[in-house]
Amino acid sequence: MSDGAVSPDTSTEVEDPHEGGFRAHTAITTERGGPRYGEFSEQVRTLMDRARYACPTPELADELIDELAAINEKLAAVRIDEWHSPAGTRIDLPARGNITLPPFEVTDVNDDGVFATVTFRDFHLGGNKAAHGGQVAVAFDDLGGYASAVAIQGVSRTAYLTVQYRSITPLNTPLQCRTWAEKVDGRKVFIKGTIHDGDRLCAEMDALFIKLNPGQQ
Repeated sequence: MSDGAVSPDTSTEVEDPHEGGFRAHTAITTERGGPRYGEFSEQVRTLMDRARYACPTPELADELIDELAAINEKLAAVRIDEWHSPAGTRIDLPARGNITLPPFEVTDVNDDGVFATVTFRDFHLGGNKAAHGGQVAVAFDDLGGYASAVAIQGVSRTAYLTVQYRSITPLNTPLQCRTWAEKVDGRKVFIKGTIHDGDRLCAEMDALFIKLNPGQQ
């Protein structure tokens, strides 16, 4: 589910309290993880892409297992809590540096909604060179949460999210995504969304987000 966090205009490191499972005001950064964190994230994404199609020999699998185990030990040694992780807070990187999301870049936020370019990669394969439907929903959920946050200037949780798959969503293609608040009714935020490949509609979203009360998770 999306946290629907609004990105403030400052990149100052802030030690925000977290209430009800979210920060009161999301502390964003362009510095956590160091100046090469973006390259690190890209290498991890590339690993995921390559692994998706790889068929290693038994000998190579043995070698890779040892190398990956060593890498995992190094990462375990620098594990921190979610509130201070650069993943999800690096607003200068695709998808805020969150490698669990299909990479996207927000291009505009205005009265017509949130506009972004999203690219589904090899790792997001569903079949026959098309993006997995669940990955399409993940992108909609995060960007729909963004649109909800813009509409209510607060944090929300996903109540439901329905995707209509209108045509193939291709891999490795910059796609245009738009999400917007169709209606706000009290704490209910009704969100719509579309993903296009040029003029071709790939998928549509209909969702409901609920604004959280103080202390709610």
